[in-house]
Amino acid sequence: MPMDATTSGTPTIQYHNINDQPVTVTAIVAVPVSTYQRNQHHCFGDLIPGEFPLATNPSIVLHVLTACNLDPQDLAKLEATCSFFRQPANFPPDNELSISELAALDMCQKRAIFKPMAPEERRDLKQRCGGSWKLVLRFLLAGEACCRRERSQAIAGPGHSIAVTSNGVVYSFGSNSSGQLGHGTTEEEWRPRQIRSLRGIRIIQAAAGPGRTMLISDAGQVYAFGKDSFGEVEYGAQGTKIVTTPQLVESLKNIFVVQAVIGNFFTAVLSREGRVYTFSWGNDGRIGHQTEPNDVEPHPLLGALENIPVVQIAAGYCYLLALACHPRGMSVYSVGCGLGGKLGHGSRTDEKYPRLIEQFQLLNLQPMVVAAGAWHAAVVGRDGRVCTWGWGRYGCLGHGNEECESVPKVVEALSKVKAVNVATGDYTTFVVSDDGDVYSFGCGESASLGHNAAADEQGNRHVNVLSPELVTSLKEVKERVVQISLTNSIYWNAHTFALTESGKLYAFGAGDKGQLGMELVNNQSERGNPERVDVDLR
Repeated sequence: MPMDATTSGTPTIQYHNINDQPVTVTAIVAVPVSTYQRNQHHCFGDLIPGEFPLATNPSIVLHVLTACNLDPQDLAKLEATCSFFRQPANFPPDNELSISELAALDMCQKRAIFKPMAPEERRDLKQRCGGSWKLVLRFLLAGEACCRRERSQAIAGPGHSIAVTSNGVVYSFGSNSSGQLGHGTTEEEWRPRQIRSLRGIRIIQAAAGPGRTMLISDAGQVYAFGKDSFGEVEYGAQGTKIVTTPQLVESLKNIFVVQAVIGNFFTAVLSREGRVYTFSWGNDGRIGHQTEPNDVEPHPLLGALENIPVVQIAAGYCYLLALACHPRGMSVYSVGCGLGGKLGHGSRTDEKYPRLIEQFQLLNLQPMVVAAGAWHAAVVGRDGRVCTWGWGRYGCLGHGNEECESVPKVVEALSKVKAVNVATGDYTTFVVSDDGDVYSFGCGESASLGHNAAADEQGNRHVNVLSPELVTSLKEVKERVVQISLTNSIYWNAHTFALTESGKLYAFGAGDKGQLGMELVNNQSERGNPERVDVDLR
């Protein structure tokens, strides 16, 4: 049910009515009473010996709600079913807050992004989210779920790779012609190597693009290295200044950044308050703001998302997707180039400002994770359904054909799979299920799908997959996969990473520049089966 930020004057609801609700609160009652007695007394109690009414010690109730880490929707249901949970609790720091609101605030204060916020920043975030701490908690939890903040991660960039441990230590390897590995050189690295200059700085998120890398610290600062330009042509550009060690991005020092994405010809960052900022990509493709083509200063994304908090951003070829957190539900907006129908609005026209993708409402799907490939996009819903849309070349949409879809369409072949995550690349898609299984479909070039198909009559092993297929080679690692990352660039052959629950990293696909983190022998340029990378991301 929607989480309304307002309170209600609904009369007291009898305690026995709560038993029919989906959220269990009867455990708060210390001594069970008979059904007859429970029908006679309210949750505030009538001081009958042996009975423990909720109102006798609200602090215990607050402790239970906080310790159980109840979902924000469950806290809202408590308020809707019993007046005790929505009346002012007379507790600091705000005596007017209800028990449910206080529990939500307590759980917000446990979040790493929320902790360093000043009181006025917290109040601003509360208003931006809809005026309720329950809504703030939902916003924070949604961001953690889709971006792996504060957890280990691996990024399969175009020709180079970044791996971040759960403690925030960063390793890089692969192509280094622009210094994008951050080691102070332009020499390739075939094995994971720690970026020593970042010692003492905890990194929580990384982004890799053609010839450049961006890292985000737990203090919200952004470090960049590689090509020192966000607007030039991606492939074969001349005259670009290069930076070979991580440098603080001064233009972002006043923005607490929690995520960065590097698309083709542009970069975008997301602040902890849910605001999106973009670096201009020039000409008529300026995304959400009107600036000069050479302007590389970050500008807030204007239009529909100015007053709606965003929990995740994803970038593809000249377009951006934003997962937004409305008070009444999650939604997806798109902006940029509409070629191939990848903006999801039923047409192929460009959008200069963010526009709501309405199809999810028609599908009755609550988006929870969004992914932007070079030419197609995907979303995982709260119920585990997967939707794809855009240019369907090589079967990357998973619908059994190569047709374009200009609005999100449910992948019916995954109807018996509950998905929790999705990753997209250049005509390639991976889906991770709740039990750790991995499915892939699309372009089979560079063996990046992980199926290691047998050679056909012409000796071709790069078979395209039009419908989702289980990546059986990852079943052999006998561990639950929690993240998939694959190359999202039209200029580089793809490679793929699979990260397991225990922090083990497996790689397959193109490895001609060392981007797999391992040496290839006998003139090999790729690896068809997943192989363990010598780095521990725990």
